[in-house]
Amino acid sequence: MLNFDFHNPTRLVFGQGTIKNLGKYIEEYGDKKVLLLYGKGSIFKNGVYEEVVNSLKEYGIEYVEMDGVKPNPVLSKVIETVDLMKREKVDAIVAVGGGSVLDTSKISAAAYYYEGNPWDFYEGKVYPEKALPIYGVLTISATGSEMNSGGVITNEEEKKKWGWGSKYTYPRLSIVDPSVQKSLPRNQTVNGAVDTLTHVFEAYFGGTSGTLMQDEFSEGIVRTTMASVKVLLENPEDYEARANLAWAATLALNGLNGLGRRGDWASHSIEHSVSAYYDIAHGEGLSIVMPAWMKYVYKNDVEKFARFGEKIFGIVKEDKEEQALAAIEAYKEFLRSIGAPVSLSERNIGEEHLKEMAENAVLRGPLGSLKKLQAEDVFEIYKLAL
Repeated sequence: MLNFDFHNPTRLVFGQGTIKNLGKYIEEYGDKKVLLLYGKGSIFKNGVYEEVVNSLKEYGIEYVEMDGVKPNPVLSKVIETVDLMKREKVDAIVAVGGGSVLDTSKISAAAYYYEGNPWDFYEGKVYPEKALPIYGVLTISATGSEMNSGGVITNEEEKKKWGWGSKYTYPRLSIVDPSVQKSLPRNQTVNGAVDTLTHVFEAYFGGTSGTLMQDEFSEGIVRTTMASVKVLLENPEDYEARANLAWAATLALNGLNGLGRRGDWASHSIEHSVSAYYDIAHGEGLSIVMPAWMKYVYKNDVEKFARFGEKIFGIVKEDKEEQALAAIEAYKEFLRSIGAPVSLSERNIGEEHLKEMAENAVLRGPLGSLKKLQAEDVFEIYKLAL
């Protein structure tokens, strides 16, 4: 296990009926005027918009609105958001939605105090010294953005989908009411579960030894996620399954799962390149990429992949390599069973852009910790995913 120093400053408010207290929390922190940031129409359909606005009004919090954040959030919307915030001189951001809205809020919060292009933060040309406070109201559990500092944005012109974060961009407070997610479309529930699982795997398969406590923790999140999504596909309104899936998603990427371990994160970078070229959901891209990545790298840690097979799927074989391969196939079959795609062809993606996507994926350097991946490795993984 590696040394670690853990601090997560986000206050998390979890449970049914908690959104109505948003205005009270903002008042307690002393913010008077906020930007209300959200995506498209879902928060109107599930009643969250009305609940948020009523709470802001009840506590005298002034607000201006910015809508239209896309599922794969883009730089142009960040620039538009920052311009509005500066004109209106807001004190904070209220991000209502899923990971895309929260990710947009994080870079916008930092860029509020910067006069240049927000993409400069992603390029490493500038580092924030402060950021506006963020209040999150989560409507889709997937990315863990409600309790971490990171965010992914796509630069549409350059076809770059990159992640970035700062110690200043943790949400000050996030509200997670799992009951508002009961109206989510089936595919969004599935995509959220896949994203959660992949976040766990990025640390679990990172190549660090001596992490028994963390391995058990990770496997608990995996089992909970798999069981909960199965229940929700049969009964979308099951509150306990929603609550367990929501908490699993938060725990997968609020810092705890990665403690004492190297993170691999190659699969996320490989997927980011896919969804920079093709407009597919992040969770769908991960369900396609992760099994292919596993197949390509498993020999670098046969023991861990074999353990995965035994602890998650009950697979035990005399030959550990056979056990590892069986585990990968079992995970792929699980993805199929919940309706997640496992090949690029299922989303009408062929060989046309694979080489340039592979080059794009490694623009910031080789990927991964379990096995260092160059562009040619990423290309082979894409071919495995066809």
